[in-house]
This record gives sequence, C-alpha cells and structure tokens, in this order.
Amino acid sequence: MRRWVTGALAIAAIVAATCIYLLRVSDKQPVDASSRIIRPETRVITNSVNATGTVRLRVGSEVRVGSQLSGIVKKLHVTVGSHVRAGDVIAEIDDTPTQARLADAEAQVEIDEAGVARARVNSRRADQLANQGLIPQQQKEDLALALQEAAARYKKSERDRDLVKVDLSYVRILAPISGTVASVSTQEGETVAASFTAPTFVTIIADDSLQLVAMVDETDIANVRPGNQAGFTVDSFSSRDFPGHVLSIAPKATIVSGIVNYEVTINIDRNAQLLKPDMTANVSIHTAQHQALLLPAAAVGRDGEQAFVTIPTPNGPQRKTVVVGAKEGEMIEVRRGISGKEEVLLITPSDNRQRQP
Repeated sequence: MRRWVTGALAIAAIVAATCIYLLRVSDKQPVDASSRIIRPETRVITNSVNATGTVRLRVGSEVRVGSQLSGIVKKLHVTVGSHVRAGDVIAEIDDTPTQARLADAEAQVEIDEAGVARARVNSRRADQLANQGLIPQQQKEDLALALQEAAARYKKSERDRDLVKVDLSYVRILAPISGTVASVSTQEGETVAASFTAPTFVTIIADDSLQLVAMVDETDIANVRPGNQAGFTVDSFSSRDFPGHVLSIAPKATIVSGIVNYEVTINIDRNAQLLKPDMTANVSIHTAQHQALLLPAAAVGRDGEQAFVTIPTPNGPQRKTVVVGAKEGEMIEVRRGISGKEEVLLITPSDNRQRQP
C-alpha cells in the first residue's frame, strides 16, 4: 500500500513539473520564422498642407489677334489647335489696293523731288540776278521761299509713302506670342473692316500660360509661404505628379458655405502642356522639413487608439508603445517610444492581422 502511494505521488510530481514547463515555454512566444528584425531609418520628411485646386489661365495669357488693315482675307494659315511661334504668319490680306496706293505715293515723291530741283535752280538764278541788280530783292526772296515750300512738300510725300509701306506690312498678320490657337473667327475670302476696331482673327493662348489656384483652409494658411514647393495630381493623369511652387497668397478670404479659404497661386514648373484649363487638382504644399525615425507601416500595430511595435527580447517578443506621426509612402514616422538603435520585428501580413484585435 505504501509503495502504491509513493508511486502515485511521484507521477503527480512529474505531471505538475511538465505542465509548469509547458506554460513557461508558451509565455515566451518565440519569434515566428516568418518575422524578421529591422531597425528604424532616419530620414528627412516633409510636412504638407493638402487642398483642392483648379488649373486656370494666367492673366494676360489669352491674346486676341486682329487686322489693322481693311480688305479681303487672302490666306488663312491656322486652324483651331494649331501651335504657332511668335512671328509666324497667321493670315494674309489682299495687298492689291495697298500696292496701288504705294505706287501712287512713290510717283508723288518723284514729282515733288523734281519740284525741289526746279525751285533750287530758280532760287540760284534769282540770287545771281539780284546781285547784278537785274531783279528786285522781293522776287529773290519769293523764289527762296518757293524752294523751302517745295522741300517741305517733298518731305511730306516721303512720309506719305512710308505710311503706305507701314500699311503694306499689315497685310501679313503675325503671331505676337508663341502658343496654341484657341479660336478662329474668320475664313478665307471674307472681307474685314478695320475702320474703328481691329477685327479679331484668332485667339491664341500662350505657352506655359497655366497656373494652379488652390483653396487652402484658414487653419493651414499660416504655414504656407511664397516659394514653398508643391505637387498635385489631376484625374486625367492620376499616376503623374506635377511639380510647382507657391507664387502668391490672396490677402482676402473666399467664404463658401461658411468655410473660410484663401486662394494660393501655384506656378506649374513642368509638363504644363499636358493640362487644360479648369481641370480639378489635388494639391499638396510642402511647408517644412525635419528628420524623423521611420518604420514600415506593417511593423506598427494598433490596440484601439494606442500604437505599438514588437521588439525582440531574451524572454521573447514584447510590445512597446509608440507615438506615430505622418505616413511617408509605405513608411510611418515614429515620434516617441523607440530610438534609432533599437530592433523591431517586422511581422508578415498574416501575423499582423493577428496583432490587431
């Protein structure tokens, strides 16, 4: 009987020791083979203000080109959508009437030039005769004045000829700026009259004429400064980031439905030719930069409102509470809780789901 009791006690002791060992091993939670150890990265990240905006034309970037000369449109060289350079010929006016006026003006110049020559000869002859006492002094003076009048008529006829030449230069209508033709309001064969105002032939939108106007909330506007770098996307090119920088901030607010916003004008630094006026943009204005510790977002778990990371210890993985900040792509900023030298466990997606209750 005593031997049976002693054996039973020994078996119970072995079972109890085995249970205690298994519980201790389970509490250690050894690192899963699918996890790996990483260290936080130190990187410069940017603080940003997010807003929505609209692509608009700059003031003065839309130019209406017309004719300063009346006549028939002989040739039209552009259509809507054509790209022109400054100095390119847009249209030509029939120059037949102007050429006729020029020929008439040149003939008048020759007549007046001959008149000057005749008056000069008469004045020189009168001087000689007056010196010999053969004609009165008054006649000499009259002929000298006639020479001056002939010279004045000659100068006027030259000015008239030059004026016709200026009109002749207007028969070729040139593009004043480089840009894209937005509209054409005349056709070949039509007659244009420029008696009061120059009729509009085409409307040209200048190259690099677009800018972005973002509506920034009053709570964020204090952090925005002219010169801040910015980036934005539009629905037409959702995968392309367009760079820019802040040009100006409107001093007066725009209030819509009780929400106070300020217009921030942003210059588009690159690829503006891909955009069209009135496109809607999602804007990010970079207001400041600072150094930060970054971890992959998968390495940070959450327990309610509290963020934590898992660190390896001699007794197994343990949670450590951290304070996180902004996300930078697939990385997330860790503001407090760990140092740059500490090791952190990066959990696989399946394990990460188990960490988030």
